[in-house]
Amino acid sequence: MNVDGKPYRTIWPGADGCTVEIIDQTRLPHEFVTVVLRTVDDAVHAIGSMQVRGAPLIGVTAAYGVCLALGVDESDEALDAACDALYASRPTASNLQWALRTMREVLGGASPPDRVAVAYETVARIADDDVASCRAIGEHGARLFADLARDKEKQKGAAESLNILTHCNAGWLATVDYGTALAPVYAAFDAGLDLHVWVDETRPRNQGASLTAWELGQHGVPHTVIADNAGGHLMQHGRVDVCITGSDRTTGTGDVCNKIGTYLKALAAHDNGVPFYVALPHSTIDWRLSDGVAEIPIEERDSREVTHVSGMGEDGSVVTVQVTPDGSSAANAAFDVTPARLVAGLITERGVANASSEGLASLYPEQAV
Repeated sequence: MNVDGKPYRTIWPGADGCTVEIIDQTRLPHEFVTVVLRTVDDAVHAIGSMQVRGAPLIGVTAAYGVCLALGVDESDEALDAACDALYASRPTASNLQWALRTMREVLGGASPPDRVAVAYETVARIADDDVASCRAIGEHGARLFADLARDKEKQKGAAESLNILTHCNAGWLATVDYGTALAPVYAAFDAGLDLHVWVDETRPRNQGASLTAWELGQHGVPHTVIADNAGGHLMQHGRVDVCITGSDRTTGTGDVCNKIGTYLKALAAHDNGVPFYVALPHSTIDWRLSDGVAEIPIEERDSREVTHVSGMGEDGSVVTVQVTPDGSSAANAAFDVTPARLVAGLITERGVANASSEGLASLYPEQAV
């Protein structure tokens, strides 16, 4: 994707071959800053502090963290310690576990002094696979959007803009490139489809208002930021044609774990007959799980994310202010689970499937028991 006309991925190896560079997403949308990761601790901090976020990008960052650790010590003990620290940084995202598992499997067959080179080669493949998967998700989703637009035109008797509602940020900033939920938006927009995106602000960290809106603006996609609680109202009045979100972990039965508030959007969509789709790559599917509500661990983050908010002051400086009374406690569950029964379909790199074990098995027969 382009930032002011310059192409970027969200993460890339440094020119020195020993470091890794990222876009610091905590500084967006008001400042575009890149950061150099030099140690595994830097990678752990980047994931935990959400300098990088989004399940696919977290996975790739964790894999690079393993590379940084092995650059200092190539032993089995260093590999185990790095994987343990990186896993603990964000326990909900399936991609993080998948990436670390992949690194362990590959590096288990490599010995010093080859491990560092093998590690970087493996991460490069993981990153390129993520880009290819997201590009394919975009193509499948764009065809779905085109079908929805044709259906709307037939119903209305005239061509109208397709109104898409999304929650949180599942664009290129959440992946290595292209995105998951926003990949179909970009692909459809580039193909000439008339569309408009309703952007949930996504409290408490406002990834929709700050990141999704920034991305869409960079790409020239028409969009409007709305309060999180406005989605149901818009659906009741026929102003939303389709909802699409990403996923941090999806069970083998089609339950979807995503940013807190996703479940409420799915309920409103179901009540108003609006199709609710979820876009995700294969690395987000946790085939071991069957009941998302009972089995997916939900990260509880710092309450300060709820009690404080950052933004640009009138003088142009970025400031953080407290929005709650002194003494009021705050809870901050980062994710919720949307049951498969509320999901119209899962958009993957292999196509669109029903949100069920049978639907997923039709795309991934090698995973069927």
